[in-house]
Amino acid sequence: MQSTPGADGVEALHALVMASLDDDQAVETVSIPLAGKSSIADYMVVASGRSTRQVASMATKLAEKIKAEFGRSPRIEGLPTADWVLIDAGDVIVHLFRPEVRTFYNLERMWSFGEAAGQA
Repeated sequence: MQSTPGADGVEALHALVMASLDDDQAVETVSIPLAGKSSIADYMVVASGRSTRQVASMATKLAEKIKAEFGRSPRIEGLPTADWVLIDAGDVIVHLFRPEVRTFYNLERMWSFGEAAGQA
């Protein structure tokens, strides 16, 4: 599958992210639609791993799947410590946390703009 601009490509990328995190047993995965609210991306996905090792593994696998399916390498920040890993795939931004770090930053509340964040 080639990278497709527009809604179909965004939805395919979002579906791949959600499926990958589900396959890797991510905890408390939340998808927040940002289309029309922010120009940074159409979706922000927040999930937790049980350990730094699981967070790093989920991030690496997700980046490999995005590259294989869409032919582009997402930017990854935070992989060496893996307390909080950011994966910027363009239209979908993924934050992977250890639970304590996720609780501290509470990104879902900041980005939900007063609405209930969508649970996956």
